[in-house]
Amino acid sequence: MTTNDLVRACFADAAVQGWVHARPVGGTREVAVDADESVVMASLYKLPVLIAFCRAVDAGQIDPRAPIRLEPRTRTSGPTGIGALRDPVTMSGRDLAAMMIAVSDNAAGDALLSLVGTTQLNATLQTLGLADTRISGGTAHLHRVLRSRLGASGVPEVLAALASNDEAVAPEVLDPHLTSSTTARDMTHLLALTWTDQAASPAQCAFARSALEGQLFSQRLRSGFPYSRVRIAGKTGTLGALRHEVGVVTFPHQEPVAIAVLTRSARSDAVLPEADKAIGAVAALCVRDLQ
Repeated sequence: MTTNDLVRACFADAAVQGWVHARPVGGTREVAVDADESVVMASLYKLPVLIAFCRAVDAGQIDPRAPIRLEPRTRTSGPTGIGALRDPVTMSGRDLAAMMIAVSDNAAGDALLSLVGTTQLNATLQTLGLADTRISGGTAHLHRVLRSRLGASGVPEVLAALASNDEAVAPEVLDPHLTSSTTARDMTHLLALTWTDQAASPAQCAFARSALEGQLFSQRLRSGFPYSRVRIAGKTGTLGALRHEVGVVTFPHQEPVAIAVLTRSARSDAVLPEADKAIGAVAALCVRDLQ
């Protein structure tokens, strides 16, 4: 069986649909499984926000050390980070960027998206060659759509609806033609640019790599590489039946491999270990092929 066959079999065993692209950060070899199909981004949008923030710092448009105050009534809610707190929080932009990646902080992500601006963000993506990626809004936008369509009274009800297998979720949320979307190939392209100091200045690319190496979630890509000597830097995305992770896997004395594994499960349960493990297993197959 080819690597592509093994990848598809792994997805089938986990009852997920999957889209994959993997490549050495400085090379042209690849593993591609439906890598150019559009997929809803979920929290993967925070990776382009990170890079756009870095480029705005390079351009002198943003002072990364300037304090930003986030008020409970106006910031985006979420299960982690600032979004889960009760009192006002003041942080620098670069610390918000670190929180946005480390724990997928919704409040931090939307604050930086507002700072950069959606128009500039999408222009940045085009400049960097991500022709098949577009971002229509952040988590706050998603919550507004769902609250309106579902008649939900608040974020907890929205999250419950997303995790339900009986609730019909608004098409604006899960249709890649109607919301923020990307392709597996675009995601590895952005990662490769970041690892080769082409996405922004070398200093800002180093900051972005450090932020991605600080991600705390390890049940997906990391599950395929349970070895302390292997470095994993990545960003997850989760929304209902969608479970993604994109990142860079680095073995000692080997060229880093950028990989994007995007999936859609048959079920929307909040916890689906087999789907998470499939992401790690597919990543391991791809890295083994490319090494």
